[in-house]
Amino acid sequence: MVGATGAGKSSIINLLNRFYDIQKGSIKIDGIPVKDYQLSFLRRNIGVVLQDVFLFSDTIRENIRLGDESITDEQIQDAARLVGALDFIEKLPGGFDYNVMERGATLSVGQRQLISFVRAIVYQPSIIVLDEATSSVDSETEEMIQTAIERLMKGRTAIVIAHRLSTIQNAEKILVLDKGHIVEEGDHQSLLDKNGYYARLHQMQFKSLKGQQV
Repeated sequence: MVGATGAGKSSIINLLNRFYDIQKGSIKIDGIPVKDYQLSFLRRNIGVVLQDVFLFSDTIRENIRLGDESITDEQIQDAARLVGALDFIEKLPGGFDYNVMERGATLSVGQRQLISFVRAIVYQPSIIVLDEATSSVDSETEEMIQTAIERLMKGRTAIVIAHRLSTIQNAEKILVLDKGHIVEEGDHQSLLDKNGYYARLHQMQFKSLKGQQV
């Protein structure tokens, strides 16, 4: 999903997770309204990675497990390996037992985001939601996350909210939002061919990137 700030992208994710309920219409997963799912089941099957990562003053292991003792050390390590976070975690003093300061002050932005990604996928959710999840990381870390996303998307639904259109160019369907409404939808090329809202966004970003390279 793409659109200007305030277009309604994050609101859709909040409704999907039932952080608040819909007043009109419905959102369905596999043909079943989200309100008909048990809340704990719904949220356990939707992994969310946000732009602003919150880490607790605790070990990396507990920041991933979040108090759920059913999550094993092996599952945590497998998730970290898949994301590409295992190497940097194992190099920290104590590895997964490394104590993180509140909000992850002792870690880089990229490292915090990777831990957040591990935390989201360790439950093997059916749906992955990335809400501007790569906008604050450096290009090297973003490449690692994109590689992990490609692996994770197999057999799952991935919902990606992005300002950088390069992040979603390979999506099967792109929704373009404006003032709470879907104004365009389609794949990258079909939206460019429409020469509408999405095409203008793409043109503006292309000019911006070109200007930075000069």
